[in-house]
Amino acid sequence: MEHMENQNEPVQTAQTEKDSVADDATVIPESALEVQLSEAQAKIAEMQDAFLRAKAESENIRRRAQDDIARAHKFAIEGFAEALVPVKDHLEMALKIETPSLESLKEGVEMTLKQLSSAFERNRLLEISPEVGEKLDPMKHQAISTVPAEQDANTVVTVLQKGYTIADRLLRPALVVVAQGK
Repeated sequence: MEHMENQNEPVQTAQTEKDSVADDATVIPESALEVQLSEAQAKIAEMQDAFLRAKAESENIRRRAQDDIARAHKFAIEGFAEALVPVKDHLEMALKIETPSLESLKEGVEMTLKQLSSAFERNRLLEISPEVGEKLDPMKHQAISTVPAEQDANTVVTVLQKGYTIADRLLRPALVVVAQGK
């Protein structure tokens, strides 16, 4: 029986050694945990700082974009106004002439009209002037009346007033008289 007790003894010792090794592996010293905690806290502070900086930057970008839009709205017609100022100047000069001749008035009006047309073109303000016989386009033309004509129905007979588009958007439709049809 003594022999059996001796056999059990080494087994118990081995088991006790395994338990103490397992305890050592799972137990991390407090100083190491404090180091990990301080590293994690530093990383959190760094990320929070980066987040706040990114948030401030996006707010600055948004504010700059709003300012740019406000300036664009405020000065959107500046180029157009600059192109029209010389037209006004020429009209005022024409009125200051004390004894203009019919020919000089006509020449002055033609030059002023060219200048105005040039200002319109530079600012993408284009005329809509349909030709006689052209099909009515309700997106560009407004039919004021219909008249009996030898033309096809719904074609332009007369243009009463030109229309205009600005940057491919209808500003004013052309006023037209259209054919009733045969």
